[in-house]
Amino acid sequence: MRLLGDSDLLGLVREDDGRAFTEIYERYWDRLYATAWHHLKDATAAEEVVQDVFVTIWQKRHTLIIEELSKYLAAMVRYGVYRYLAREQQRRTLHDNAAIKPGVDAYELEHKLLLEMVNKLSGELPEKCRIVFRATKLHDQSLGDVARQLNISPKTAEAHLTKALRLIRMNLGKAFHFFF
Repeated sequence: MRLLGDSDLLGLVREDDGRAFTEIYERYWDRLYATAWHHLKDATAAEEVVQDVFVTIWQKRHTLIIEELSKYLAAMVRYGVYRYLAREQQRRTLHDNAAIKPGVDAYELEHKLLLEMVNKLSGELPEKCRIVFRATKLHDQSLGDVARQLNISPKTAEAHLTKALRLIRMNLGKAFHFFF
């Protein structure tokens, strides 16, 4: 694998060859990490950015068209650093705004942020799932009452709630990774 060029390795990665992917990873990780660290001055953040680059490469391996791998990876790290810095700025702004308000402690801030994320994520659910989720979880209505209001069976309402909870939990995990 070490003797293969980048384009050959990419061709093998497109065919799900894990060894070729590992070779690309080992070939470029140090360089990409150094670039990310240079801009962020934070080892953990730099590692996170570089790992995200490689995860993206693997996830999109079947559809990516890359002419020059080194330039492509460098650009991905650069954009990863920009996204990280933007998230950090947003987090600091939220924290600073909350800190200005008298009587707001860290627990209230975390609760408010979590509630905002859940509300935003629930807005992305399919219509019936969103209605059932918000009514039962955010407005404390019983599942039976919601089913009667929507003129659906309790089992259907339960299925909508189960689907909504599964999607919220899955996306909430991604959101926590994104924000924290």
